[in-house]
Amino acid sequence: MTIAWVFPGQGSQVVGMGRDLYAQYPAAREVFEEADATLNLPLTRLCFEGPETELTATENVQPALLTVSTALLRAMESAAGRPLPAPQALAGHSLGEYAALVAGGALSFAEALRLVRRRGELMAEARAGGMAAVLGLDAETLEQICRETREALAEEPESLSTVVVANYNAPDQLVISGSTRAVEHAGRLAKQRGARRIVPLKVSAPFHSPLMKHAAEGMARAIEGVNIRPLRTPLIANVTAEPLVASSDVRRELVAQVVAPVRWIASVQRMARDGVTTFLEIGPGKVLSGLIRRIAPHAQSLNIGTADEVREVRIE
Repeated sequence: MTIAWVFPGQGSQVVGMGRDLYAQYPAAREVFEEADATLNLPLTRLCFEGPETELTATENVQPALLTVSTALLRAMESAAGRPLPAPQALAGHSLGEYAALVAGGALSFAEALRLVRRRGELMAEARAGGMAAVLGLDAETLEQICRETREALAEEPESLSTVVVANYNAPDQLVISGSTRAVEHAGRLAKQRGARRIVPLKVSAPFHSPLMKHAAEGMARAIEGVNIRPLRTPLIANVTAEPLVASSDVRRELVAQVVAPVRWIASVQRMARDGVTTFLEIGPGKVLSGLIRRIAPHAQSLNIGTADEVREVRIE
């Protein structure tokens, strides 16, 4: 089988994630202990015990999810008793790109932790706006609706008129992001044009929209002093759905992805065209596997999110 490793992003978290890994795999326990020490935060307690409101705060959940995905990788290596064979490709959904970069050797775990903590802080500062999932409408129609909304609100400042398609998750699942007023306006139009449902998302800011410009600028400064190494395995980038290896390309991706849409459909299609037949989701939940089955129904999707799944799934 030709395999790609994919890593989930914000929204896949659940209180209790990683507790079984910590108890059963010393290598995973070391990851949690390193996270607590690196950030000087009780991140392990947040993952295991919550409370949910504190865990889901953007500045906390981003390093928490990175920690769980990395702990899973270390547990997989421990269970195999040897280094894991490299996948053909890596990909991550938004935040998940950082776990992919750790897996590919571009960032150390500690470097990635500090970056995602800062990323979460910067994103949490942009509180004027929101996001909504749009189910059952094609991308071209929704893009047109966003354009019409911006035109309808053109006399308003950008902070009130901005709305864009932020996540191309699956053919029938897209996400819009922008000012609260513009997202609501676009949602009403989408419903009129045949969308099955409009689901407001419980997020603190308009992620992956131009309104995150300040956060992108902050990430550019945060990344300046970080040693980013060339990837051992190509990363299929959120922004372009093209493979990245060079350090300079990774730097540009980590800044651009804050304001650019997540092109998950195109990313999965690119990996499938390049010969990937099996997608292994490494992280809590099965969000990405569900999306992949709708994008590439002939591919195999596997999940490793618990200690039991570490033992059950064999990577050859």
